[in-house]
Amino acid sequence: MRIVSLLPAATETACALGLAEHLVGVSHECDGPPPVPGLPRLTRPALPGGLPAVEIDRRVREAARAGRPLYALDTTLLRRLRPDLVLTQSLCGVCAVDAEAVRAALAGTGARVLELAPRRLADVLEAVRAVGEAAGVAARADALAAELRRRIEAVRRHAARAARRPRVAFLEWLDPPYAAGHWNPELVTLAGGREVLGEAGLPSRRVTWDEIAAAAPDVVLIACCGMAPAEAAPELERLARDPRWRALPAVRAGRVHLLDGARLFTRSGPGLVQGLERLAGLLHPEPSAGATAEAGAP
Repeated sequence: MRIVSLLPAATETACALGLAEHLVGVSHECDGPPPVPGLPRLTRPALPGGLPAVEIDRRVREAARAGRPLYALDTTLLRRLRPDLVLTQSLCGVCAVDAEAVRAALAGTGARVLELAPRRLADVLEAVRAVGEAAGVAARADALAAELRRRIEAVRRHAARAARRPRVAFLEWLDPPYAAGHWNPELVTLAGGREVLGEAGLPSRRVTWDEIAAAAPDVVLIACCGMAPAEAAPELERLARDPRWRALPAVRAGRVHLLDGARLFTRSGPGLVQGLERLAGLLHPEPSAGATAEAGAP
């Protein structure tokens, strides 16, 4: 089977299901084990790299108002690759190429387009099963979903023993600030915290620093969408000049964590469970939390 993945989470899922050798093309953001790094790239971003966070946000909102796509799809290459299965998404226009553009490009080819749109953690597990079924490895997908479910339940049980649940502000953008949505508030709850800004199953939302200050979080988690921790670090440093930021309980207590969003939180793939385990270790570092912290981001 020839598979094209236009979504990093789908590429991650395909690799976890042992389908890497069947991939023939990916998006510009996809990474993973060989042969993924050397595969043809079928998309490119409309925005130039290196822009500050506030300018990225401005241009994204401007493109949305004008109805301009944020990604270009190489339709000629897509058809030339002759995929049997194309993995894409219909959840977020900021996250990946539009699914309708993919369908239009493949009209008449017989290729199957599988749209993934998980909003909650249970949807992510269903997406694993959907990819496995579409690729003919349903048994592998069932086994992977069961193992992920086991790890989720282990974190939930251990976190339930904690004496208190800290107030958590999970931010997926800093300038302007956005509260993380979809599955991330659910991860906070499972890890033993109380999300004070975002709501599980709903999109991320823009918030104000006054709103964040009023929420008085004990812990601030920062996992910027599409931005590596090293890229987000200067934005965090600029915040140090804001007295509202310095007054947050989390900042005063040294409980601000800059995390790898792409690897652990913003992609709706199996890596979210590793992100959950990481959160449990951060929210309840005492042994009773029972989670294994993922090495890497502070």
